[in-house]
Amino acid sequence: MKQLTFENYQKQTSFTELCGHRIAHWQSLNFNKDENKDVILFIHGFPSAAWDWHFQWKHLAGQYRLLSVDLLGFGLSDKPTKHQYSLLEQADIVQALLRKKGVKQYHILAHDYGDSVAQELLSRQDDIHSAAQILSICFLNGGLFASHHRPLFTQKLLKGRLGGLASHFMNKANLARGFNKIFAANSQPNTHEIDTLWQLIEHNNGKKVLPKLLSYIDERNQHGKRWVQSMVSTVVPLYFINGVHDPISGQHMLDHYIDIIPNAKTTALDVGHYPQLEAPQDVLNLYRDFLTEVIE
Repeated sequence: MKQLTFENYQKQTSFTELCGHRIAHWQSLNFNKDENKDVILFIHGFPSAAWDWHFQWKHLAGQYRLLSVDLLGFGLSDKPTKHQYSLLEQADIVQALLRKKGVKQYHILAHDYGDSVAQELLSRQDDIHSAAQILSICFLNGGLFASHHRPLFTQKLLKGRLGGLASHFMNKANLARGFNKIFAANSQPNTHEIDTLWQLIEHNNGKKVLPKLLSYIDERNQHGKRWVQSMVSTVVPLYFINGVHDPISGQHMLDHYIDIIPNAKTTALDVGHYPQLEAPQDVLNLYRDFLTEVIE
């Protein structure tokens, strides 16, 4: 499978001032032409970027209008060092991008940190009548329920008092070791994936902001009850594709999702924390089938 290079990812980028920050985003070539086609918004996880979706993007681009974004502090977007990062602000940025693009209705495909942004957007669905309406949400592995999220030791270290020091000494070898733990044994990350993800983290001096981005763990505890209530009560179709060998949010998160969400639609995959990279074709096929059901 040919993967998108960091250089080509940069070349395809657009930048827009959103909520006071320079935010990197992408749209499919047909975005402004085929207004009769449904819009899909991709929301990435921590600590990576919209690059994660390159395989699914390539194969969905002809059938749908696609939009993705590097959230504040990630990828090619601004990474202010003296900033209090918040999932709520990330949701504001997403909504600002949707308004700028004139999107009235859209589907969400989200992963990890992006799951929490999607949950916040869903909770706002009935509160902000002028906002674009969510047509469906597909979650990949992430901390949908704060009580069942199991952060790695590295994440705990970065989030703690020594976070600044830990981030200073973080390097590509550390990243590789961490990703080897969260990918399944039979779907380990390749050199190109680690190299690209490391370039995305380092870009704009991004290592410095990693500790501050990890405030999302506290926000999940703070807003989790409201988010889960929205998921339980919503009429928006929800789907959870879960890599069950993920130590952070694998089988245990899937089991709890099935217990909590009425008529839960789920699929278990024999991979780890990054299904879109570990089993890209499976995720593409499953998501296409889900969209077909929702749209019909």
